[in-house]
Amino acid sequence: MDILTIIISVIAGIAVGFGISKFLEKSNVSNLIKNAKKEAASVLKDANFEAENIKKDKILQAKEKFIELKSEHEQVILNRERKVVEVEKRILVKESQLSSELSKAKKINDDFETKTLEYNTKLETLDRKYVEVEKMHKSQVNQLEVISGLSAEDAKNQLVESLKAEAKTNAMAHIQETIEEAKLTAQQEAKKIIINTIQRVGTEEAVENCVSVFNIESDDVKGRIIGREGRNIRAIEAATGVEIIVDDTPEAIILSCFDPVRREIARLSLHKLVTDGRIHPARIEEVVAKTTKQIDDEIAEVGKRTVIDLGIHGLHPELIKVVGRMKYRSSYGQNLLQHSREVSKLCGIMAAELGLNVKLAKRAGLLHDIGKVPDAESDLPHALLGMQWAEKYGEKEEVCNAIGAHHDEIEMKYLLSPIVQVCDAISGARPGARRQVLDSYIQRLKDLEEVAYGFTGVKSAYAIQAGRELRVIVESEKVSDDNASNLSFEISQKIQTEMTYPGQVKVTVIRETRAVNIAK
Repeated sequence: MDILTIIISVIAGIAVGFGISKFLEKSNVSNLIKNAKKEAASVLKDANFEAENIKKDKILQAKEKFIELKSEHEQVILNRERKVVEVEKRILVKESQLSSELSKAKKINDDFETKTLEYNTKLETLDRKYVEVEKMHKSQVNQLEVISGLSAEDAKNQLVESLKAEAKTNAMAHIQETIEEAKLTAQQEAKKIIINTIQRVGTEEAVENCVSVFNIESDDVKGRIIGREGRNIRAIEAATGVEIIVDDTPEAIILSCFDPVRREIARLSLHKLVTDGRIHPARIEEVVAKTTKQIDDEIAEVGKRTVIDLGIHGLHPELIKVVGRMKYRSSYGQNLLQHSREVSKLCGIMAAELGLNVKLAKRAGLLHDIGKVPDAESDLPHALLGMQWAEKYGEKEEVCNAIGAHHDEIEMKYLLSPIVQVCDAISGARPGARRQVLDSYIQRLKDLEEVAYGFTGVKSAYAIQAGRELRVIVESEKVSDDNASNLSFEISQKIQTEMTYPGQVKVTVIRETRAVNIAK
């Protein structure tokens, strides 16, 4: 019972609390609605008031904008009116200037018409006078023809012919004087250039022989070099291609060979063998091989230094090696490398004097004798062989022609060719440059001339160019043009079969007919 009473009391309390909460909630809602209505009315009132203010501001701004635009429009109209006024003023000025120009033009036109009228009048007067002068001229010409017995055309022709003959004579005399003066001037300039070139490059050349002497400390070394039953000396000779002469000369061994490179290889090899002390065939072959490689490297280095010293660039490596090999070659006792360097410098100086390409001239001068150092024997003259090498390794046509033509084997096509020929002659013919026994030299020239005198019709013969060329002058009555060609061939064949000489000999047969008269 107590529990039921408690439950009923609780339920009753809950019901009373729920009713009270509902009453309070309803009372709060009504208060909230009243407050909301009051706030809405206040907001609406504020909004209406603000809208009125905004409306008034906008109307005021619109009025101000209208006044501003109106002011700008009035200003634009005023500017346009001012510009129109200025244009009207300029138009008035132009009209006044135009009227002034029109008045001037009218005045000029009136003056022109007046002068035209005067000119026409003068022309008419001149025409009348011209007709009168023509009549008088014809009358005088007729009178002169009657007096002289010649027509005017014939007299004019005679006068023209006389003037032609006189002018031709004067022209020929002037041309002859000009030619003689040019020849004299050209010879003087050429001599001046050559003398100047020779003076600027005057070097001495060392005379080389075909024998080298290898010095030793004592004669005991000779036995070691010879070896048992001569096997060492035979091995050295076989490896180097040099003849070794061991005689009674104290403390010296002679190395004999026409190839200076082989002699140098043999000399250096002997020096290494004697210094090392081990001398036997296997060691000899090893040392000779190393020395040969060393000489090849030295040749390449000499070629490089030479082209650098002369300022020559872009030379093919094979041509550089050929230049280096010139160090170990000689021509008539003159070192070929020194000769080529000298010719190169001479060519450069002469080309500079003549206003030509100095570098190209030096290049041609250095390479002109490369045909004298062939790797193998060749039947071609050294100039043509050198030209072939230059063409093979991409040298310019001017350089190739200069190399091939410096002994007249081919025709000279460029001005560089005679320069190289002249400089080669200057370097080789200078006293002391080459070894030459005077008696044998003179005898060889006499023998050349005697060969020519042995043929019928030969009037005189001259050996020139140090025996490289034979000039034969024949009698025109006894030798015809066709026979002159045959005579040149026969003389060259006889020289080739009967004489011994270095290089080659050019035979030139000259036949001429002269008609000479003397005017007194």
